[in-house]
Amino acid sequence: MDYVSALVPPVVMAVFFVGLIVTIVKSQGGDRKGKEDAAVDAALARAEATRQTGGVHEAGA
Repeated sequence: MDYVSALVPPVVMAVFFVGLIVTIVKSQGGDRKGKEDAAVDAALARAEATRQTGGVHEAGA
């Protein structure tokens, strides 16, 4: 019975890991892909604008 108690935790973790991967793969793309892409693009644009504004401000100082 020791082998059963030794194998249960890795098997349980493997099942949850596979479930996590399946969930991630299924959530990629689909009808939400455009919305997610737009949110990432907006965040990158804000970061780029902040970096450029900070660079101009530092050069003038």
